Amino acid sequence: MTKTAFLRPRSAPAESMESLTGLLREWLPLQRWFAGKDRPVTDLGVLSMTELFPGCLHMLVHAGHGGVPAPGGTPPAGDCYQLLLGVRERPSPRLGKALIGRVPDGRLAGLTVYDALHDPRAAQLLLERLRHPGAAGPLRFECDGSQQVPAGLVPRLMTAEQSNSSLVYGDEYILKVFRRIQPGVNPDLEVPGALARQGCHRVPAPVAWLRTTHPFNATLGVLQPYLRNASDGWTLALDALAAGDDFTAQSHALGRATADVHLALSTAFPIGAPGENGRTAAAMTERLTAAAHAVPVLQPFVPGLRAAFAALTTCDAGPPAQRVHGDLHLGQVLRAGREWFVIDFEGEPSRPLSERRSAHSPVRDIAGMLRSFDYAARQRRPWRPEWARRCREAYCAGYAARAGWDPRKKHGLLRAYETDRAVYEVLYEARHRPDWLPVPMAAIERLAVRGD
Repeated sequence: MTKTAFLRPRSAPAESMESLTGLLREWLPLQRWFAGKDRPVTDLGVLSMTELFPGCLHMLVHAGHGGVPAPGGTPPAGDCYQLLLGVRERPSPRLGKALIGRVPDGRLAGLTVYDALHDPRAAQLLLERLRHPGAAGPLRFECDGSQQVPAGLVPRLMTAEQSNSSLVYGDEYILKVFRRIQPGVNPDLEVPGALARQGCHRVPAPVAWLRTTHPFNATLGVLQPYLRNASDGWTLALDALAAGDDFTAQSHALGRATADVHLALSTAFPIGAPGENGRTAAAMTERLTAAAHAVPVLQPFVPGLRAAFAALTTCDAGPPAQRVHGDLHLGQVLRAGREWFVIDFEGEPSRPLSERRSAHSPVRDIAGMLRSFDYAARQRRPWRPEWARRCREAYCAGYAARAGWDPRKKHGLLRAYETDRAVYEVLYEARHRPDWLPVPMAAIERLAVRGD
C-alpha cells in the first residue's frame, strides 16, 4: 500500500497541508497566474482540501500579504487560489516542469507533489468527474444534460501565457481551470450560458462545470467546445503584419461580431441605469492614482490622464450600460473559416468579481480592441501606425454597421476608456512583462499630451 492510500477518500487531513506550506510558499509566486508577484507571501493557509481521487488533492489556499485570514465562511483578505496537486512516491520524469518538491515531514513525508494538470492521467480522471455529475466533499460537478461528452479524449495542457490553466481534450473540448478564485458565479460560466439561451452563435456554450460550496460558493472551472482549426485574432494580426498584408476586412468583420455579442448581452441581462459617467470617471481616476503609485513612470502624465477622465462628466453619455466582455482584445477572439467567435468572458481577473459582473458601457470593450490593434502593430519594427489606424477605423465601421451607433462619434467616451485601458496595461506590464512596458507607455503619452 502506498502512502497516498492513507488519505481519507473525501476530505484530506488538515495536518497534510502544514507539511506542504513551505513548498507552496516558494512555488506559488513563480506561477504565471499568481497575482501577488510584487508582494511577499507572508502567510499561507488552507481553505479547503479534498482528495479528488487517489494521488490527487484539490485545494483552495489563501495567500496573504500581511495580516491573518478571517475565520468562518467569509473569504479572508488576500487572494484565494485553486490548486490540483498530484502526490506520488516516484513521479514520471516527464513531469519535471510540474514538480513542486518532496514533502519533508507530516503525513505526506517522503512523497513528491506536483501540479496535477500536467499529468495526463489526472487530467483524464478530471474529465471523467465532469462527465458524471456528482459531489466530492464541497466540490460539485455539473453539466448540460443535453450534451454528451465522450470518454477517452486525450488531454493536453495549453502552454500559452494566461491567468488560468486550460486543458484541451481530443481537440473537441477545452476546460478552463480558474486559478484565482473569488466568491460568486464566474462570468465565464454565467455569460456564455446566457448567450447560448439567446441563440448567439458567436460564443461557445458551457458543456460542464465545476464549483465549490466551501468556504464560499464559487465557480472553479468550465468545459466548453474547442474550436479546432481556429486561429486567435492576435496570431492572425501578427501574420498579416509579417506578410505586409492588409487586415481591414477581418477587422470590419470583427467589429460586426463584437456588436452581435453586445446586442445579445443587452437582451440576456438587465440594462444599467443612465447617467453613470460621473461615477465611472471617479473610479478611473482612483485606478490611475493607484497605478501611478505602483509604477512611478506614469506620474508625469497623471494631469493629462485625469483630464481625459474628467471629460466624461460633460461628454455625450453614449449607449446605456450593459453586461460586456470586460477584457476584450485580439487574444480573446477566434476566427474559424469566415466567422469570428468571442471567448474568455472572465473579465480582468485583477478586478473584483462584483465589478466584472456589473453593467458597463460597451465602449469599454471597443477601447480594449482598439488598444490591441496598437499592441499588434508595435510588435514589428519599424512601427506601422497606419496599419493600426486602418484596423481601428475598419473595426469601428463594422461595429457601427451592426449596432446602429458609431463609436468614433463618442470621442470623449472612447478617449476615457482607452486611457483607462492603457493605465491597466502599464500596471500589468510592469508586474508581469517589464520588456513590454514601452507599448502602453507610448499610448499614455499620446492620450495624455495630445488628447487623441
